[in-house]
Amino acid sequence: MDKSKVYIIAEVGVNHNGDVNMAKELIDVAKSAGADAVKFQTYVAEHVVLPYTDKAFYQRKEKSESQLEMLKNLELSKEEQLEIKEYAVKNKIEFISSPFDLESLNFLVEVLNIPIIKIASGEITNAPLLLKAAMSGKKLIISTGMSTLGEIENALGVVAFGYKKYSNAIVFSKSDFKKAYHSEEGQKLLEENVALLHCTSSYPPPFNEINLKAIKTLKKCFRVSVGYSDHTEGTAVAVAAVALGAKIIEKHITLDRELSGPDHKISLEPHELCKMVKEIRQVESAIGESHKKLMMSEEENIRLMRKSIVAARDIRKGEFFMHENLMMKRPGNGISPMELWKITGNRATRDYKKDEVILE
Repeated sequence: MDKSKVYIIAEVGVNHNGDVNMAKELIDVAKSAGADAVKFQTYVAEHVVLPYTDKAFYQRKEKSESQLEMLKNLELSKEEQLEIKEYAVKNKIEFISSPFDLESLNFLVEVLNIPIIKIASGEITNAPLLLKAAMSGKKLIISTGMSTLGEIENALGVVAFGYKKYSNAIVFSKSDFKKAYHSEEGQKLLEENVALLHCTSSYPPPFNEINLKAIKTLKKCFRVSVGYSDHTEGTAVAVAAVALGAKIIEKHITLDRELSGPDHKISLEPHELCKMVKEIRQVESAIGESHKKLMMSEEENIRLMRKSIVAARDIRKGEFFMHENLMMKRPGNGISPMELWKITGNRATRDYKKDEVILE
């Protein structure tokens, strides 16, 4: 990732509805809009969820009887994922995926060989998955929805431990993870390899629970790159996150919000993704630097928009300059109004016509 600009991830997730051709269309949409990466989900449904697990509230409109059945209907085979990944590479857009089980993680690392692993919010306490992901040496983007600062620190401890290769030990404990996190080497490895995404794991979340200021808190607490995974409707919140310092934006995309599937309703359609990418690039450019200075585009406007001291009426030579016979008018090519009190009480050294710029 180029850390000098916001990294925009168009998340397909499962919005391909199990259809490879639809997945490829969504890759085309992401590429055309100017996104940096397209993200999928990789899982073996039976390894992720027990048969009796309820669906989340936002998923209950789906026809499937259980969460397991729903996920199985949306699952892509390994061959299909390889085809999709090759299509993304061919179209010069980064392919990323979130693994939800160890078999899927191994597939992403060893077969697809993707450069970045995205850890979903629900996996932030899945220490075995975090450990294996870090041991792979891949860059990690970790979503932090539903988590506390303490849980995030615990997760980063596992990751630091994995990157440091201490995990060759047969037995280790939480204290080993904590030690790795607080070590100088562990902190350096986290800074070089990990990004955190602020997230509210609700679909969509109420606006008063989005808490974008947490982006700054994560940056201050953990000293890694921080971004935002957005589940709101529309583009405003994602763009606002960039203004608050988010260096990564992840947003669901769909071909049509009316399609069946759990995530389509909170996703952007193609024209909206284009709008969001454009607005993010504009805000990113507008952020600039903290130094307040005169800008090149402002230089001409100084003369045109600032004011000079002028005669409010005809002023005769020898007459005193007073507040009553002076006014402030554009352009700013004469004495600045800041000098008004310096010249009041002085005598005019020549006649002035009404609206003439005072030159003494």
